[in-house]
Amino acid sequence: MTTLKPAKGVLLVAEPSIIGDVSFNRSVVLLAEYTSKGSVGFILNKPLPYKLSDFVPEVNSQLPVFNGGPVEQDNLYFIHCIPELIPESIEISNGIYWGGDFSAIAGLLRDDKLNKDQIRFFLGYSGWESEQLEQELEVSSWVVAPNNYNAEIIGKTENNFWKEKMLEFGGDYVLWSNAPENPSAN
Repeated sequence: MTTLKPAKGVLLVAEPSIIGDVSFNRSVVLLAEYTSKGSVGFILNKPLPYKLSDFVPEVNSQLPVFNGGPVEQDNLYFIHCIPELIPESIEISNGIYWGGDFSAIAGLLRDDKLNKDQIRFFLGYSGWESEQLEQELEVSSWVVAPNNYNAEIIGKTENNFWKEKMLEFGGDYVLWSNAPENPSAN
């Protein structure tokens, strides 16, 4: 397996060895920012039992909300692929953007002009201080993988995303792909 370096737009796939980490066990994270000062990402495969309208009732949207990570879980974040409709968006890579003018989003949602393949909402984010992610990579907490889905990753909501990545990696990862989520409960 090719070893990639962390960069904006790549995926961080949790190694099976981080079992028991409530936030990151079996997580696939899209790295949205990577600098010498730190990194920001969003967990893609941890849907919450909420809809957007639970947090922003005036938009009456049934779009799902995901757990983006353990940092600032009282804030709503979003990634999308429609910067032409959402001013002030920041490009991550390959047609994926984050942030932007929420009033534009609210208007698009009220007019029913957004769908789950164009935008994804998160409570919180995943964050690493300077050198923290590198230290976690050194102790094999993550595998850095390319985002071969490009902007289509926004609509990818399968609960078995982590397992899919394990199977793609092959080798010993195939064994882990079928292991129970909590081996002590087996």
